Amino acid sequence: MRKLLILLFVVFGLYSCIEKDAYNQYYSIENNVWKANNVVEFNIEITDTVFQNNIFINIRNNKDYAFNNLFLISQIEFPDGYRVVDTLEYEMTDRLGNFLGSGYTDIKENKLFYKEKARFNQYGNYLIKVEQAMRKNGNIQGLDSLKGITDVGLSIEPLKE
Repeated sequence: MRKLLILLFVVFGLYSCIEKDAYNQYYSIENNVWKANNVVEFNIEITDTVFQNNIFINIRNNKDYAFNNLFLISQIEFPDGYRVVDTLEYEMTDRLGNFLGSGYTDIKENKLFYKEKARFNQYGNYLIKVEQAMRKNGNIQGLDSLKGITDVGLSIEPLKE
């Protein structure tokens, strides 16, 4: 009985040490086709303005994704209305065309760095928007729809200092 109590104490102690995301949210993309006018929005209430965080955009794709990269436009709107807009590019395959990311099925999950060691400097609600900005080589016009994206997510992981 004593060994069981010690084991439970150790397991509970290890579980409490596991770093948890401050925020983790996913939105499913209808019919696995991300339309150009479908801006995915994450509304986050921030109460910690001291510690740094890593912010990730999480993309799940299936075998219908036809590109080796992914262009996104992201925007952070601060509680005071200030906005920061970024154009981001991520690799989705290796040089042989194999999908990157984790997963053993046809769906791969990609955890893409968005902001590293970011500090939220204002209390309140932040709005983060993500939209696809893909186009074919040589075309100025962006794609109206991007096949093969199943989910778009955002995660915020606090850093220990």
